[in-house]
Parts: sequence; C-alpha cells; structure tokens
Amino acid sequence: MNSYKGLMKRKILALAEGRFSPLKSKTANAALIYTPGDTVAIIDSTKAGKTAQDVLGYGGDVPVVASVEEGIQYQPTHLLIGIAPTGGRLPEVWREWIKTAIRNNMHILSGLHTLLSDDEEFAKLALEHSVTITDWRKIPLEYEVVSKGSYRTRKAKTILTVGADCNIGKMTTMLQVYNTFLKRGLKSDFIGTGQTGIMISGKGIAVDAVISDYIAGSIEKCIDASNAEGYEYIFVEGQGALTHQGYSGVTFGLMHGTMPDAMIMCVQPTRTRDDYDLPLPDLNKLIKMHEQAIEFFHPTKVVGIGINSIGLTDDQSRLEAKRLEDLTGLPAVDTFRFGGELLADTLLKYLNQ
Repeated sequence: MNSYKGLMKRKILALAEGRFSPLKSKTANAALIYTPGDTVAIIDSTKAGKTAQDVLGYGGDVPVVASVEEGIQYQPTHLLIGIAPTGGRLPEVWREWIKTAIRNNMHILSGLHTLLSDDEEFAKLALEHSVTITDWRKIPLEYEVVSKGSYRTRKAKTILTVGADCNIGKMTTMLQVYNTFLKRGLKSDFIGTGQTGIMISGKGIAVDAVISDYIAGSIEKCIDASNAEGYEYIFVEGQGALTHQGYSGVTFGLMHGTMPDAMIMCVQPTRTRDDYDLPLPDLNKLIKMHEQAIEFFHPTKVVGIGINSIGLTDDQSRLEAKRLEDLTGLPAVDTFRFGGELLADTLLKYLNQ
C-alpha cells in the first residue's frame, strides 16, 4: 500500500494553472480542506492576486500566484500537481515548471498517469538536489494480485461510496463520514483509491492505474492490511460509476475487492446527464443494481444518500435532501455543508444491528 505519512509536515505550492475553481482543481482544493495549513500558495496565472477564499469560497487567505517562481517567496517544501490535465498526461509546458521547483529544493507530489520519477531528466535533477518525486499512480508489484475472497473471514466492517456518475462527491462524502467516526473515538481507517484520497490519508492505491485483473485484489490487499492493524471500520473511497460507459470497470473491481458491508450512494441534483449525454439512471433502480452486485456474495445495503449540492443554496440543498428521502426512503444530506453525523448514525445503526 502506498504510504506517504512521512510527508505530512510540509508547505505545499499547488499547481492548478488555468483550472483553479470549485470543480476543476480537485486535488488542490482537497489539500486546502483536508490538510489545513499545509498549502502556502496556489499557481494559476489566470487568477493571480486573488485568494483561495475569493475563488472557492473557502481556503482562507492562501494566495494565488502566477508562477512557480512567484510561489518561491512562500518557502514551499513541496510542489503538488493539483489538477488533472486531459488524459492525466504531463503537458510539455509543465516540464520547466517542475524543473524550477526541483532546482529550488521542492519535493514533487504527482498523481499524473505520466510517472515523473521514471523521467530521466527529472530523476537526475531530483538526485542532484536531494528531493523526492512521489508518483501516486506508480503501482508496487506486490499489488498486482488477484483477489482471494478474504471478506469471508474479515472482522472489520467495510463501507464504500458509489455514485450516479463520476466526479460526483464520493471522496468528500466518505471523508466527512469517516472524520465523524474518528471524532466519536471509533477505530476507523480511510483508504484512498485515487491521487487525492491518497494525498489526504497517506495510504491507498490508485486503482485506475492498476491492471484490470488486479483491481479487486489490490484494494482487498489494502483492506486486509487495515484489518490486520485492528481497525473496526474501513472506509474505501469510491471511483467511477457502474453506469458510466468509460469508467464502469474500475467501479466493479472496487466493489468486488471491497465487498462492502454497506454503501453510500452519491448524487448531484443539478446534474441530469453524463459525459456521453445520456440521462442519469433512475435512482431506486441504481441502488438496487449496486446491492444486487454484492448480494451474490453476502448481504449489503445502500444505507444513505450523499448529496453534492454545488449550485444550490443551503435551503435548496435541504429541500433536495427531503425529496431524495421521500423518493428512496433513505436519509440524505450534503455532508460537506452539514457534516457527516446523519450518515454516521445511519451506518452505525445498520452495521451493528
């Protein structure tokens, strides 16, 4: 399992060039929310002079700067790739920015599909300046394994977020509920399955970089390690969507590797169509579909609805929660706005019945 807990004391300069916004800079935004105090500046020349608060509505007075060079004044220790460019590949224009960061003794944190540590120029420069390059999508060979079905003897309860679509709030919902469990003193662990989740938790595996045969086995291996450490509740970050033509494979692999004891379904009320311009599926049918995919192996339920209410006011979000509760019979809430207590209560009641 990739682990980066040793890097938690850091001063991050987050690269979000041209895309720093509520929806297009997920990793940079998550650093601001879930590792508060770590980020010293954001790079986006199109919004230079503003603050994170100005752009996102949160993040405080963290400044937005125009370049790596301008960010050096804040004495960063790490350059974080805070956005995902098209295809997850390294844009050529970024090469000089990354080299400048390394020359100024910054460690590099990257979730790109392009593995920066395998680049001879970057690797040589990093060695010269005694800095590290962390590639969250570099999969250790020991995680290329087929699942063994260890859910049958696992003591810990596993919880997975699933969604009506991709990029719909699965990580945020899960982190909010997980943090609520921690505040209650419950022995809980969070396993990241994408670059942002791994950055926050310090552990996990980037499942979209795993060979398809090994997706279930890789996440099972992560869960087995947490179970062996004595955690009672293991929260697994969801990815993709079963009904998304492009990314359904990673979702199914995650479901079968996690074998969740309970699931939380994530929705965005203001989104009605997916990337293929297809209408999002009927929610009750979608819930049943996810339950049936696991019930072949053992009983499970979608126990609550996590709402991504971007574009709505607080009152509109509450009204939407009421509509979804009436529609599904399940509790619904935007955990980012209103906290994870409702879904935490629901999970504990279901898991301990």
